Amino acid sequence: MKHNERASGILLPIFSLPSNYGIGTFGKEAYGFIDCLKNAKQKYWQILPLCPTGFGDSPYQSFSTFAGNPYFIDLDMLIDEGLLTRADFEGVDFGSNPRQIDYIKLRAGRNQLFRKAFANSKHCNMKEYLEFIDENASWLEDYCLYMAIKSRFNDVSWTEWDDDIKFRHPEAIKGYREDLAEEIELHRFLQFYFTRQWSALKEYANKNGIRIIGDIPIYVAMDSADVWTDPSLFQLDESLNPISVAGVPPDYFSEAGQLWGNPLYDWERHARDGYSWWIKRIGYAAKLYDTVRIDHFKGFDSFWAVPYGDETAVNGQWCKGPGIDLFRRIEKHLGYVDIIAEDLGVQTDSLHKLLSEAAYPGMKVIQFGFDNGNDSNNLPHNYVQESVAYTGTHDNATLLEWYKGLSRVDRDFLRQYCRASFNNPIDAIIKTVFQSVAKLVIVPIQDYLALGGEARINVPSTVGDNWKWRLTRCQFKKSVQRRIARISETYFR
Repeated sequence: MKHNERASGILLPIFSLPSNYGIGTFGKEAYGFIDCLKNAKQKYWQILPLCPTGFGDSPYQSFSTFAGNPYFIDLDMLIDEGLLTRADFEGVDFGSNPRQIDYIKLRAGRNQLFRKAFANSKHCNMKEYLEFIDENASWLEDYCLYMAIKSRFNDVSWTEWDDDIKFRHPEAIKGYREDLAEEIELHRFLQFYFTRQWSALKEYANKNGIRIIGDIPIYVAMDSADVWTDPSLFQLDESLNPISVAGVPPDYFSEAGQLWGNPLYDWERHARDGYSWWIKRIGYAAKLYDTVRIDHFKGFDSFWAVPYGDETAVNGQWCKGPGIDLFRRIEKHLGYVDIIAEDLGVQTDSLHKLLSEAAYPGMKVIQFGFDNGNDSNNLPHNYVQESVAYTGTHDNATLLEWYKGLSRVDRDFLRQYCRASFNNPIDAIIKTVFQSVAKLVIVPIQDYLALGGEARINVPSTVGDNWKWRLTRCQFKKSVQRRIARISETYFR
């Protein structure tokens, strides 16, 4: 990060914002959150990937690395444009719990309303729409076709489609484009309004001194337009099944490792054409966000390859990644891109060398620092200036939940290290991170609110109860904003 000033920010996914429609959106609550960040003297808003969610409703298992999640489109804005009326909402159930997303109800209700808005739209005659189509042609058409065909096949993965379209025979592509023309146009419409609303929100944030940290997963989902469109970029066999899949070995999060299941890149194939797909991907992300956080950066140094079909990640093996060559190509074509490298997990000399050569800041998480009294690199006295310090990430327990689960030895050490009281240890932990030399500090909003396990975003290696937590309107109140502002000003952030 080339900004020399000390700074701080808050982590809150878009889906966790309050709204009347079952999930956070790009509407008034998002603008209000930016106002709250400004009042709290924050300079960054970190979000999770904006792409459409796939398996397990995870933003890290998306149908496309380029497309946007249509559920973030604000419905009130569609009403303001005359595409929907209040009467259209009668009988639509978005879920009754303002603290949790009900994805089943969300999908049914939103898709019904999107089709009504699409039917009322005159977007095809808009100059802005035609420019959007032209600017995003390299991914948009394949994605819209993919989603339309996916709907035709009752939403199963492309690997289960008929062979002619699974293997993208030209005559099949042509036939489906003609047969599903209206459905394809619906998805263009949704992507246009997603981009339109997000661009306006980001512009508002930037005008108010708030920079957006966006997140991109290193891998893409098998069930995605990316893999279907160009399977040669991935390690697949002749039947288009993965040879090996992604994961990580046993670590802090899981004794059996994490089996993500994503197809692995054929890095030799990427290298032969100068990493053009990655250059396009990073370039697109740099337009969406001010800073790009790349998840699982270690995978560019070496990656854990698990034989396809294994039920855990234990039997994987380390394979060499593309290394610095990829990032030199990216810089050559795109110039400077503000990147944060998520370098958590197994640390190696080669990873440190890659980070140093790329000149990207890595991450420090204080929760990982308290481990049987060891002098960990995640303890704030060991932080370096060119790093981003966190109290926790979307994969961690909240500070309160984590603190309650510490051993007596680790809890005693923490209280001594952070000079924390028995009654209010959370504020002391946050202030300890703020005191560090790390240029940037990011704190999940749940930690400022001292929320427990009910507010956790994700438990790695589990499916079913993740990506659901939502902030309520009354939680981020003025007193909380003032307290955050005092902490930020005290430590010159």
